[in-house]
Amino acid sequence: MSKKPQSNRPSHSAYLVEGEGENAIWTEIGALWAHEDGKGFNLSLKAIPVDGRIVIRARKPKAEQA
Repeated sequence: MSKKPQSNRPSHSAYLVEGEGENAIWTEIGALWAHEDGKGFNLSLKAIPVDGRIVIRARKPKAEQA
């Protein structure tokens, strides 16, 4: 069984989202790294929200972010 190298870069970002629709405020609060077996994630949070909701989104390649 060959192991593929694990990236130091997270695959997803965690956001605190407050509000709805066009008025929603998105604040990045953490990152997720996929497990090597593809069946889970490690989550690292910079903050724990007391209100709003946490949304997980796949990160875009740097070329798409610009």
